[in-house]
Amino acid sequence: MSKRGALLVELVLALVVAGLLLAIGVPALRAPLDRLATDRAALEIAAAHTRARIASIAHNRVGRLVITQDSLTITLGHPPDTIRHWSAAGPAVSSVTLIGPGRELLFRPAGISFGVSNATYTLARGAATTRVIISRLGRVRMVRR
Repeated sequence: MSKRGALLVELVLALVVAGLLLAIGVPALRAPLDRLATDRAALEIAAAHTRARIASIAHNRVGRLVITQDSLTITLGHPPDTIRHWSAAGPAVSSVTLIGPGRELLFRPAGISFGVSNATYTLARGAATTRVIISRLGRVRMVRR
């Protein structure tokens, strides 16, 4: 008996079976991956809100949190005397869409936001949607759809 390698027909058959398994498995994983991405983006917005609130209290300055599709940015102080305190990538980095315009939240040095009573951010990817509702007093609620 001589050792032989795999025949071309056997290799093609193995690739076809692997392709069929992937074709069945990938759509089944899409919904949970979309849900995880929107939840992560919602948690990042909630964490940025908390970070801006605490920075405003700690530095005893007005804090400004700007949430857009591409970035989350915290600045402290009044213009023209502002300093960038923190910045991170927005929901777009995870292919999550921020529905509606970007918002700006202002925090007093006491940590209470002013200008907006409640802010609602809707995040979507695929069929998954998560709403982040932030109250003036700093309470954060996330609602999945």
